[in-house]
Amino acid sequence: QVQLVESGGGLVQPGGSLRLSCAASGDTNYIRGMGWYRQAPGKERELVASVSSERTNYAASVQGRFTIARDNAKNTLFLQMNSLKSEDTALYYCNAKRLLQTYWGQGTQVTVSS
Repeated sequence: QVQLVESGGGLVQPGGSLRLSCAASGDTNYIRGMGWYRQAPGKERELVASVSSERTNYAASVQGRFTIARDNAKNTLFLQMNSLKSEDTALYYCNAKRLLQTYWGQGTQVTVSS
């Protein structure tokens, strides 16, 4: 089992920045990839960014504004979010793929509003 705990969400004005963190614990060996997803009210959950040993992916809507990073030594995943827009408002989830299973955190709320 892998436990994921997100933090760093909050209320920020348009154009502002936030840094999300996801701490992984438990059976963290053999985690192949990790990522951030988000879900806005009335919408489906969507991929924001993901990172593995092979590649880093970003949704087109966040490319150039968000940066994903993984600290393997600390089993922590980060998402630096800059130039935030109102449409970035959502519940942000951390995701980890280990062997044949996928794990999710509980989510951290990001609200972009003036």
